[in-house]
Amino acid sequence: LPPFTAPDGSFSWTHPMGTDDAGRDILARVLLGGRISLMVGIISTLVSLIIGITFGATAGYLGGKIDEVMMRMVDVLYAIPYMMIVIVLLAFFGGQSPMGQLVLLFVALGAVSWLTMARIVRGQVISLKNQEFILAARATGVPAWKIIARHLVPNTLGPVIVYATLTIPSVMLLEAFLSFLGLGVQAPLASWGSLSADGIPNIAIFPWQLLCPGITMAITLFSLNFLGDGLRDALDPQMRKS
Repeated sequence: LPPFTAPDGSFSWTHPMGTDDAGRDILARVLLGGRISLMVGIISTLVSLIIGITFGATAGYLGGKIDEVMMRMVDVLYAIPYMMIVIVLLAFFGGQSPMGQLVLLFVALGAVSWLTMARIVRGQVISLKNQEFILAARATGVPAWKIIARHLVPNTLGPVIVYATLTIPSVMLLEAFLSFLGLGVQAPLASWGSLSADGIPNIAIFPWQLLCPGITMAITLFSLNFLGDGLRDALDPQMRKS
């Protein structure tokens, strides 16, 4: 295809978003890039959920000095610029394989996104651990890990689901920023961030190469944030009463 073809305004769907500097259809690349961006957001959020729920539930249930030490660790990690941690991890451990870089991106983004989740789960567990059903489980000799896994964690899923839907767009935005800097998704794979970075050199003459993936990402992030707000309102008892 000819390079830098302008978006087709005749609605014939030949090139609705035009072509890039190599003659590739931008719509096809945006769709493929969306798959990578959503994959990074969802998998990194799942990694953060596993770490945050395990850490927060353990700290909240055990309490005492163990809770103090674990929460001070969270406070220390809060004080460290997480963006710098991700950049250092990607720069130090990043390999030449695009798939290896993508897996590292999953782990790095998930490893810095669990702190708020741990605090949320800890607060929920503290409010639940003295309820009658937990006391009954203790009295019958149920091990602590089973109480956490079977009784406490399932009762914290409401706030967890809400925060997860709000974490996905923030992780996607962070991935886009890293890809924009050249530290994220590597060629031949592409994400919305790397597609936007490819359009920067030609923005003055061929702006659609930047605007198309940028606008698509903005609409997706807005939709996910809107979904998170809707779930928060639906799962909050006080909001339902009002």
